[in-house]
Amino acid sequence: MIRLPGEIAKDLCDSHLKPGRRDFLRVGGAGMLGMTLNNILAVQNASAASSSLGRPGWGKAKSVIMVYLQGGPSHIDLFDPKPDAPDNVRSIFKPINTKTDGLQYTELIPRLAKVTDKFTTVRSMSYTPNGLFNHTAAIYQIMTGYTTDKVSPSGQLEPPSPKDFPNFGSNIIRLKPSDEPMLPFVVMPRPIQESNVINKGGTAGFLGKAYDPYYLFPDGDDMDMNKMTKIRVDDLQLRPDVFSLRLQRRAKLRDALTNQMPVIEKAVEGYNLDEYYSKALNLIVSGRARDAFNLDSEDPKLRDAYGRNTFGQSCLLARRLVEAGTKVVEVIWPKVANSDNHSWDHHTGLPKRMKDQSAPMLDAGLSTLFEDLDQRGLLEETLVVAIGEFGRSPEMGVSTSGNNNSADGRDHWPYCYTSIIGGAGIKRGYVHGKSDKTGSAPLEDPVHPMEILATIYHAMAIDPQSIVYNHLNQPRELVKAEMVERLFS
Repeated sequence: MIRLPGEIAKDLCDSHLKPGRRDFLRVGGAGMLGMTLNNILAVQNASAASSSLGRPGWGKAKSVIMVYLQGGPSHIDLFDPKPDAPDNVRSIFKPINTKTDGLQYTELIPRLAKVTDKFTTVRSMSYTPNGLFNHTAAIYQIMTGYTTDKVSPSGQLEPPSPKDFPNFGSNIIRLKPSDEPMLPFVVMPRPIQESNVINKGGTAGFLGKAYDPYYLFPDGDDMDMNKMTKIRVDDLQLRPDVFSLRLQRRAKLRDALTNQMPVIEKAVEGYNLDEYYSKALNLIVSGRARDAFNLDSEDPKLRDAYGRNTFGQSCLLARRLVEAGTKVVEVIWPKVANSDNHSWDHHTGLPKRMKDQSAPMLDAGLSTLFEDLDQRGLLEETLVVAIGEFGRSPEMGVSTSGNNNSADGRDHWPYCYTSIIGGAGIKRGYVHGKSDKTGSAPLEDPVHPMEILATIYHAMAIDPQSIVYNHLNQPRELVKAEMVERLFS
């Protein structure tokens, strides 16, 4: 008999409790009853899902937009200004009132301040870093729900690997496949990157390339504000000499040939080639994806409101994609983390860079996204999360990560920061958690980034602790965290 040691087993006579993967599993005895380990884990997943049905927010979201503020924006200079803190802590930018009573942002984001009644502000994001305070380790955590052990003294990681844990979007489209002839998962306008480590945490990892996102990375460097006008989707375009009817006839011919090839059918059994082929065919023939990418069809005034820059137009495209049936969209901040100009990684020159570059783009793009989704009735079924991998140090000019910081810069700070989450049953005009007087640590209701992922899964009617199998066929939870129930109304 094989015993897998773990937590003390729960009393399964209590209907509100469920077995955990770490309970004592006596596989030998279970096998006598016709139960294998796979069966047991399948039963667990079904039990977990049924226990989540009555909890707030379950299944409220049909789609997710992750606005990923890569680089770590300063919570103190945007969302949590601390006007009564010492001079070297409080933001140099003036606090302003928002649409939510008692909630202040800074003057850098006046448009977001006017729409706080559409989302929740989480002021108590917090975690203790595994290793150094570096971007790549923190990015991997928020994108996959797992930490990595391969962190070098410089803070860099290995390149992406088929052994990696999947991006949360890949998990969603695998567990909640779409019947729509539409791209299920899109990432834009650039890959996640720090130095030479590109797209770590941005792939389907051990799930396989079938669940990778569609990468929409238009030509042009990060400072090209017109990148989104250069979108090319040639792989979604029919050749001029191939009409849809002709293509469908080809599909029928293929089916006829397949019926005469039982040996080949047997060889590829279990690969669902017909299903994949049909989905690809429907995607191309329907034209829905190509239409969604056509930003020129939008009202120019709305495009102006989002901002005629890479971030603003990416937010607009995110709305168009979920409207057309895409389940998961990740908008990556369009400037690599450890760089100057529009980056959030403000080790030096924070006041000017925040005021003239990063904050205005965030303010226009994110505020218009919430307004636009709400006006179209899409916010009720679209979960929007805006989050960075960490915040910035409360005290200016100090080093927390080994980086050099000027007197007007802030270093990495994972112990307390702010995120925004709205739509799909999330409370409107709500402030979750509270930071201390310097924005250094949560005073109330700390929220771990993994709990945000758990909340995303829950909203998509996926139990966060559902089991997936890694490259070694070992069972792993989607994320080892519980959803934050108080975020839902």
